[in-house]
Amino acid sequence: MTSTIKVNNIQNQCGANIINENSNTITLGASGDTIALASGASQTGFGREGSVDWQTSSIKTATFTATSGEGYFCNTSGGAFTVNLPAGSAGAIVSLADYTRTFATNNLTVSPNGSEKIGGVAGDAKLNVNGQSATFVYVDATEGWINTQETQTSQTGLTGFIMASGGTETESGDFKIHTFTGPGTFQVTAISCTAANNTVGYQVVGGGGGGTSSPSLRAGGGGAGGFREGRNVPVDNFTASPLVANAPTNAVTVTATSFPITVGGGGAAATGGANSTFSTITSAGGGKGGEGQKSSNPEMLGGNGGSGGGGGSGNGCGNFTTGGTGNTPPVSPSQGNNGGGASHTYGAWAGGGGGGGASAVGGTATAYPSPGPSASAGVGGAGVSSSITGSSIARAGGGGGGGTSCGAPTVAGGTGGGGSGQSGGGGSSTAGTANTGGGGGGGGSAGGSGIVIIRYKFK
Repeated sequence: MTSTIKVNNIQNQCGANIINENSNTITLGASGDTIALASGASQTGFGREGSVDWQTSSIKTATFTATSGEGYFCNTSGGAFTVNLPAGSAGAIVSLADYTRTFATNNLTVSPNGSEKIGGVAGDAKLNVNGQSATFVYVDATEGWINTQETQTSQTGLTGFIMASGGTETESGDFKIHTFTGPGTFQVTAISCTAANNTVGYQVVGGGGGGTSSPSLRAGGGGAGGFREGRNVPVDNFTASPLVANAPTNAVTVTATSFPITVGGGGAAATGGANSTFSTITSAGGGKGGEGQKSSNPEMLGGNGGSGGGGGSGNGCGNFTTGGTGNTPPVSPSQGNNGGGASHTYGAWAGGGGGGGASAVGGTATAYPSPGPSASAGVGGAGVSSSITGSSIARAGGGGGGGTSCGAPTVAGGTGGGGSGQSGGGGSSTAGTANTGGGGGGGGSAGGSGIVIIRYKFK
């Protein structure tokens, strides 16, 4: 038998409605009352309104997996750790807060489940501002977890700074540096809510050109790889090279995406170097050194490139061999200089011209009427120094020219990794230094590989 009880209101002993039915709306509790479920009971159908239950009795100090509907105070004073988000379902919600205001020193990493996304990016996010808090809500597979409410003292947004990965990562004060000595990807997972912080500094150096083939004497040195550098002034004021381009002219503004990195290899003997690339910045490989002891100009001319290769000295063709043209293709500021030339007139002896460097042209070979020490090769053009990594390092020096057959001494390459040229007594030339873009020495040595460095404020 079924029983039915019909009432409009239920009142407590004081006469206040505690259940009230009015126009299909049921109101539970009177003003000031607390509605609570009995221990062990559960509820369905009410849903959440964007709030979480803060776990104040369990302060987190190490990596853990969050539960939807909960908020956590995270203490990173003892070291950085990771919060693993639960598997996403529409409406899932997790909140996080800096318990000890140490997120800037020891970041809190937020990692999605499997291949799920945070803000449309498949990868981790980092909370890296002291006092930061964030609330993540899972929306759908397209965007994944979206940060719906965040504080950084008085700032808003996912993070106050860029978050990225790739290459070898180091730090210098408040700046992070990513160094690529080979091909890779600069992966930006989050950008700053402050536009000025999304422009990054960079140094891109192409591969150095090779000096001419051994055992050729009087050979031109290889040109240095093109050198290009940008700096995000006024956010960043590291001690840069004289070739630096300040934002917003040539510095690179990034978005949350992948940036393929190309690092140019050094050219083999008598071969130009390869280009290096980051985003819109391409630095050309250095030009090859010109052949020596030939009887025609085309073989002896230095190659064009970031910096030009030095010209070779021949067997008396009655004219002067020019070095290759630097800053090819042209950019501003210039990425390099011309290679040095060499005389090969009848009765005059000279070594090869020096390869051009980032800050100076290659040296011109000095001719002399008869074989002797005065008949010298051209020195390699000097490179430039920069402290983009936190320490001053010179790169993009040109290779020294090869000597004559009369016992002239070895000629130095330019500062910044340029290889030395072959001595007139038959000594070996040297290669350009790896990851400097230095040109190879005249006499058969390869150029040095290039490098790509990216720098930005991260705290």
